[in-house]
Formats: sequence, C-alpha cells, structure tokens
Amino acid sequence: MSYPSPHLIEFGRIGESAIGYITVTESNQLPFVVQRMFWTYYTPESITRGRHAHHKTEQILIAVSGKIIVSTESANGEKQMFTLKSPEQGVYIPPNVWHTMEYSHNAVQLALASTPYNAFDYIRDKDEFFTRWKT
Repeated sequence: MSYPSPHLIEFGRIGESAIGYITVTESNQLPFVVQRMFWTYYTPESITRGRHAHHKTEQILIAVSGKIIVSTESANGEKQMFTLKSPEQGVYIPPNVWHTMEYSHNAVQLALASTPYNAFDYIRDKDEFFTRWKT
C-alpha cells in the first residue's frame, strides 16, 4: 500500500478572540480511522522524543498548546521539519517514516493513531530502519 508523504493538515477554527475558539474534525476528514489517542506533556525542552518509525501505524500529531518541532526522515532519505504551534494544524506521519519531536516547556501533544498499541509495530533502531530499506 502506498501512503502520502508526511505533510501538514489544516483543521481550521471557529470563533473569535472575544469568546475563544474551537477546532473540529470528523472521521471522514482524516486519512485513517482513529483507533488510539494519546497525549504527552511536561516534557523537558532538552528531551527529544519519538526516535522511531512504525511498520503499519499512521499518526497525526497536534500541538494542543505550546510548540513542537517534528522532524521526519523517509526511507528514501527525504527529510522534513514541521513546526507545530497552533491547535489548528497537525502533521501526518505515514508508516515507515522515522520521526522525532522536540517540545517547548508548555507543550501538550495529542497523537491520533490508526492502530491500537502494539510493541511489535515499532522500529526503534535507526540503523536497522535504514538497512531494512536498502536491501
């Protein structure tokens, strides 16, 4: 199966500064059916998280608050960097894309995933990841 490359997804917002905003999406607007959600928070700025790829899982990462820098590297060596600093957008991460995240001190990241958690879906060794695609 072929997947699109990592890319930003714009969700938009409803409201105004005097009363606040809401961002809404529905399942038919996402590139996959969400099977799992999780969030990270209180991550020190000196920590890089992620450092893995997935065999099957697709994800959308959203900075609900703060700023998150998401770096991706595809098996073909294509590198991209995304700066998330608005809850109105997320970054789509397809399977077989190495990704890392760095957070501001107040960042809260919401992750939407296409599969339930499975430890065997993770590729945690970067050398192994790239070796696998060169053979």
